[in-house]
Amino acid sequence: MPPVSARKLPPRMAVGSRTKIMAKDAIALLDHLGWEKAHILGHSMGGMIACKLAAMAPGRFKSLAMLNVTGGGFQCCPKLDPQTFKIAVRFLKAKTPERRTSVDLDIHYSKEYLEEYVGFEKRRAVLYQEYVKGISATGMQSNAGFAGQVNACWTHKVTKKEIECLKSAGFLVSVIHGRHDVIAQMYYARRLAEKLYPVARMVDLHGGHLVCREKTEEVNRALLDLIRASEMKTSPHEWTNLAKKRSWWMEERMAFVTLKNEGGGSSISSSSSSSSASSSAKPFFLERLHLFVLYLFGLILFEFEYLRNGLKSLKPVRD
Repeated sequence: MPPVSARKLPPRMAVGSRTKIMAKDAIALLDHLGWEKAHILGHSMGGMIACKLAAMAPGRFKSLAMLNVTGGGFQCCPKLDPQTFKIAVRFLKAKTPERRTSVDLDIHYSKEYLEEYVGFEKRRAVLYQEYVKGISATGMQSNAGFAGQVNACWTHKVTKKEIECLKSAGFLVSVIHGRHDVIAQMYYARRLAEKLYPVARMVDLHGGHLVCREKTEEVNRALLDLIRASEMKTSPHEWTNLAKKRSWWMEERMAFVTLKNEGGGSSISSSSSSSSASSSAKPFFLERLHLFVLYLFGLILFEFEYLRNGLKSLKPVRD
């Protein structure tokens, strides 16, 4: 299922954009086509829609593949580093097809892929012409369309109940992701896959947000593996390549029990257990810190865009 675009939505409809609403549209499309079941694929926001669709109508799925996807909300925020910040600033300033193309290429693909030669030209130059032609033909995305897309991703959430529904639905899942994706971080894609254990398999490839284009053969192979495994009724435990992981609080509890039981043991054993407990707590703390910084960063960007649009709307007073 391709991602649903809010490119031409009027402002009021854009604000109300939700992955659940778009999932209902997808169900209506399946009904219109007369497809009782299908192998369904979603990329980026389309992956969120496909995930929501699977939770709403699991009986319509033969299998589910999600490419470059996250769980929505804070997880949609890009990695916070100087490169991403520069891309964000360039994106806000891009008001022409040429400027938007320059930004899109750095968002969609890895640097290595763009620097490869295709004949006598670098791939960046070839894609640049292709993108400019495409954007010029369809027009720049409207502010309302962008707002609708952001709103749909920001409000998307996969609940525990939906996770359990997907795990018990009887179909296999493949989560495919590019390691150098600057939009959807692979950490959150892997985390989603781990929540879907044992029905999910994680496939990480060397590529950017459009890993399906950058690593076409590898992605197609992963999709064919998913379809074959589904047709052969492969068991989830034979399909998954993930290890079952305990929740953070369980790891903390186990570390505490270990410390308590080994209280009378050697100092080396106690030190090792303490180190284990400390190391398990670090990811939890760092994740919360990261989310806070991303939230602050997002507020600054949105405030900047809001003020800029406000200043543009101001008109000089005529005497």
